[in-house]
Amino acid sequence: MSTHADSKPWTVPALAEAKRDGRKLVMLTAYDAGFARAFDANGVDLILIGDSLGMVVQGHDSTLPVTVADIAYHTAAVARVLQRALLVADLPFGADATPERAFEASLRLLQAGAEMVKIEGAGFKLDVIRHLVEREIPVCSHLGLTPQSVLTLGGFKVQGRGEAAERLRADARAVVEAGASLLVLECVPSPLAAQVTADIPVPTIGIGAGAGCDGQVLVMHDFLGLDSGHRRPKFVKDFLAEGGSVAGAVRAYADAVRAGTFPDAEHAYAS
Repeated sequence: MSTHADSKPWTVPALAEAKRDGRKLVMLTAYDAGFARAFDANGVDLILIGDSLGMVVQGHDSTLPVTVADIAYHTAAVARVLQRALLVADLPFGADATPERAFEASLRLLQAGAEMVKIEGAGFKLDVIRHLVEREIPVCSHLGLTPQSVLTLGGFKVQGRGEAAERLRADARAVVEAGASLLVLECVPSPLAAQVTADIPVPTIGIGAGAGCDGQVLVMHDFLGLDSGHRRPKFVKDFLAEGGSVAGAVRAYADAVRAGTFPDAEHAYAS
């Protein structure tokens, strides 16, 4: 059975404490009250209202059509039932184009119940992160494969190989210096993700980034083995087949993350 230190609600400061204590963080996406309640009750520490909903809920080919209104709707549905997990909401494509737009969008998401917003990329987004943090809005950064950049990246590809590795390490340090309290690393070679994790004082959450991160996240539909209509990434594992029920799947996933057995080499990328 999954175990965690206590049943107190997670807070932003508690994330840094978990990293210092060596406690792995368990994260899943959710989009409605029913699944969120099951995740919250079975050991998930953080729930993400991902703009992945554009693909797995709305049926789009990318996350680009998702709006702030879409994220706010699903955030409110999930927030109503959470007792323990920290709720993170994505700023969708274009919502963080300027610091001012990002603040307005973030305010809407916090009013819907989010406790942190997630922003993809570095570069000009560093000014956005600083602007939000100065206004008491916690930020989760997202580096590596950033789905909102799919048009410029040319598809969903592993990031940070070769000369790009040092750039990613520099970006990770920069987003933390700008004020990010959490960092998602997506589709990054495991050795690089482990280096980034050691470089920075805030927790890293991996998705296709190896077991060396401070925690893991999966998209709900992938973790339950549901067909999203898109190619299944290498890092995806069907925990429903292992757990036998939604609650059992959550416990199996949480146990594996905390034990460091997921992801294994089969579900990660080499340099």
